[in-house]
Amino acid sequence: MKRTREEVDATLQIAKLNAVELLPAVHCLAFGPGASGAAAGDFCLLELEPALCQQLEAGHSLVIRGDKDEQAVLCSKDKTYDLKIADTSNMLLFIPGCKTPDQLKTEETHSNIIHTEIFGFSNNYWELRRCRPKLKKLKKLLMENTYEGPDSQKEKDSNRSKYTTEDLLDQIQASEEEIMTQLQVLSACEIGGYWRILEFDYEMKLLNHITQLVDSESWSFSKVPLKTCLQELGPLEPEEMIEHCLKCYGKKYIDEGEVHFELSADKICRATAQMLLQNAVKFNLAEFQEVWQQSVPEGMITRLEQLKGLALVDRQTRPEIIFLLKVDDLPEDNQERFNSLFSLREKWTEEDIAPYIQDLCGEKQTIGALLTKYARSSMQNGVKVYNSRRPIF
Repeated sequence: MKRTREEVDATLQIAKLNAVELLPAVHCLAFGPGASGAAAGDFCLLELEPALCQQLEAGHSLVIRGDKDEQAVLCSKDKTYDLKIADTSNMLLFIPGCKTPDQLKTEETHSNIIHTEIFGFSNNYWELRRCRPKLKKLKKLLMENTYEGPDSQKEKDSNRSKYTTEDLLDQIQASEEEIMTQLQVLSACEIGGYWRILEFDYEMKLLNHITQLVDSESWSFSKVPLKTCLQELGPLEPEEMIEHCLKCYGKKYIDEGEVHFELSADKICRATAQMLLQNAVKFNLAEFQEVWQQSVPEGMITRLEQLKGLALVDRQTRPEIIFLLKVDDLPEDNQERFNSLFSLREKWTEEDIAPYIQDLCGEKQTIGALLTKYARSSMQNGVKVYNSRRPIF
């Protein structure tokens, strides 16, 4: 049964609404035969921010990523979002071809009645919340089969796991741009179409070849010629590995038509420290600093600031000690990260803990805000320190 204009006017009168104050067009809604079926899960509503909506309208894709045991995320080309179901007390109706009041205002409409069939309905929708990309798994996958050089026995084993870009996009809960950026952070390189991380000892072997050549040729570390490097070291290691190592530890630039690299003293000092610390549980700080300075190339100056997020100094012991603590080995979840840190040390200064929580900061979030949420502050010998808000077992 379709309503007549008289029935509509009678309904408005009962509701004490003045027809003059309303748009002349009237929508009369009715459930179609397939409405209940459609609401059972054939369609989902997704709330998009304007920028994402524009990307879809421009023909770009949004991808949902996650294994069965993971919370699904939605990824654009450069951002990652948590998918959350939001319930609503208002029933949401699916109405094909429905016109909004703004659209009706622009049309020449009289006191006509528009009979519309409801295709389905829902009491919830998916909302997106910007989140940090879940990149911990990326390093875990690549560390399953690190690259030790072309002559390594591992390279002869075809059963070892290797991952292409497509494999990583399929398994990592992050956007393509975030994954590619993290591959750079991890100093990964493509070998035979697969992304690999160099075994640390092999990386240090390559770096040692380069620093020895710089020393023997009396070059400046700020001007290392690529062409000569490849000519001299090519017989020892693959040229692409030599160039990759230069990219990891230096900045590429062109001078008089030739490619050069400006090597970073901080990166070389940091890698040397990692090499010294990885074979010791704890190291006497004074002894370590002496050995460390002797181990780096001549002219480079070692400083503890170079080890932020890599090593931690304990100044409460006598003698003071230093030990390896890499931020990328800590849990990805905020609460788990703080639990891990507070189980290692009961009280932290902001200076000590900052390198280990910096990566947890979201957009417009500060280290101070994180500490306020997950830690309590107190004064100890005139210095502000932070301890856990909850018991650590």
